[in-house]
Amino acid sequence: MEKIAQDIIIRPVITERSTDNLQQRKYTFRVMKSANKIEIAKAVEALFSGVKVEKVNTMNVRGRKRRQGRNEGYTPSWKKAIVTLTDDSKTIEFFDGMI
Repeated sequence: MEKIAQDIIIRPVITERSTDNLQQRKYTFRVMKSANKIEIAKAVEALFSGVKVEKVNTMNVRGRKRRQGRNEGYTPSWKKAIVTLTDDSKTIEFFDGMI
C-alpha cells in the first residue's frame, strides 16, 4: 500500500514548547506510526509549497494511563516528528499566526 502525504502527516502538534521552536524553524507534527524520516520529509515538502526540509527528528510517544471512574486504560501511542526547515525555505503559513 502506497502512502500519500495526507496520510503520513496527521495533524500539527500545538503546545507551548512547539510554539517556542517556531523561531528556530522547527515544526512539530503528529505522523503515521509506520512512516520513516524520508517519507515525512517528502510529505511536508509536498503538502506545503516552497518548503525545503533540512532534517527530521522522530520519537514514539507512549500512551498514558487514564481513568474514568473505576475503569482504567491507556490512550493510544503515537509518533511525533519535529521537522527543521532550511534557512532559505519559506515558512509554513499555518503556524505564522502563532509566533
